[in-house]
This record gives sequence, structure tokens and C-alpha cells, in this order.
Amino acid sequence: MTVDEILRQAQTLSSQERKELAKLLIDTLEPNEPIRQAKTGAEIVAMLEAMELIAFVDPEIEDPVEWVKAQRRKRANKLKPLQSRY
Repeated sequence: MTVDEILRQAQTLSSQERKELAKLLIDTLEPNEPIRQAKTGAEIVAMLEAMELIAFVDPEIEDPVEWVKAQRRKRANKLKPLQSRY
């Protein structure tokens, strides 16, 4: 049965029966589904200001593609000793 078919059947119910059906359907939803509220600009600014400062890694590399490649090379070099064990 499709949602459209169910809707057509629900539309044949009385107003009171539709209200009861709606309440029952709502009650079947997961109670743990978080309701996310969008943050305001002021909240975002406050959150950013509360964050600790970070150190830039390799700030001399201006090209983002080259920066990513450099980070991957460094990570691969760091993992080489571990990989040679296996």
C-alpha cells in the first residue's frame, strides 16, 4: 500500500477520526529524534570566539591542492614504520 493510497483512505474519515489518526501516527515517531534549531549569527560568533586558537600547519604552502598532498605525504611517511611490521 502506498502513502497516496493511505492518504486517500484517511481522507474518507471524519474530522475527529483524522485527528485521532494523526495523533497515533505522531506517537509512532522515534522519541529520540533530536529537533535541531538553527543557530543565529550571534550564537555562531560566540561559538567561534569560545574556540581555542589553532596553529596553522605549513602556512607557507598557498596552493590548497599542494597543501593536501604535503599532508598526505607526511602522514604516509609517519605510517611507514608501522606498515613495514606487517
